[in-house]
Amino acid sequence: MWKRLKPNRKNLRIYQVLILVLLLAFWYIGTNPNVPAIYFDDVNKAPFFFGEPLKVASRLWDWFYGGEIYAHLWVTLVETMLAFAIGTVAGLAIGLWLGLAPAWADVFDPFIKGANAMPRVILAPIFMVWFGLGIGSKVALGFTLVFFIVFFNVYQGVREVSPVVLANARMLGANNRQLLRSVYLPSAMSWVFASLHNAVGLAFVGAVVGEYLGSASGVGYLIHQAEGVFDINTVFAGIILLTVFAIVLDWIVGMIEKRLMVWQPRAGETERM
Repeated sequence: MWKRLKPNRKNLRIYQVLILVLLLAFWYIGTNPNVPAIYFDDVNKAPFFFGEPLKVASRLWDWFYGGEIYAHLWVTLVETMLAFAIGTVAGLAIGLWLGLAPAWADVFDPFIKGANAMPRVILAPIFMVWFGLGIGSKVALGFTLVFFIVFFNVYQGVREVSPVVLANARMLGANNRQLLRSVYLPSAMSWVFASLHNAVGLAFVGAVVGEYLGSASGVGYLIHQAEGVFDINTVFAGIILLTVFAIVLDWIVGMIEKRLMVWQPRAGETERM
């Protein structure tokens, strides 16, 4: 009986939907003014601090049905995708270069570590001075968040190529271009996709934080405006909207990973073998 209840590929979605329903039910009951307050002395405090799911759903419906959200969502998605794409390409290229050039890696090592240690969020006001309040400053902030996570993963992936595999490839007559295509890139790809799943969320963070600090459009702008008037339901509506789109982008990255990494066995497949 316990084996039937254990999560597996057949009942995975059932468990996920069940957990989502339980979370929504807990949210609804905990913030319903008609339910006696447990953690607050006033039944109206829970809805004020945590919102009400039905009102949040109503706000999302109004956004999409009325068409108000599309322009703001488009701005945020463009900023996110540009930051994600540029940061990924730059991190991949420079990670490969320094991974294959240890001497140059030693030269740039303290500068890269220093830039990575810097709290990038504090750069947002500087980027706004440099690039203005438009898309440019948000893309720049998102780029700084995406670049380093991709760079370090690619760099580590290239550095961890097995010397035995390299020696065997060279014995078979592989030149530098063939080594890059057939040895270094396949070794780094698993590290790349591991970083991309995190980079999707960071690209959203860069876009939304930039909008939050200074903009006239975007989902982060709507959230900031709602916080200014203590409209917690709109804040949660914006958070949920961004979360859903981040999950969708992460799913797209996962689909691309499955297509490009067909040679790599999955954890579940390894256990069945």
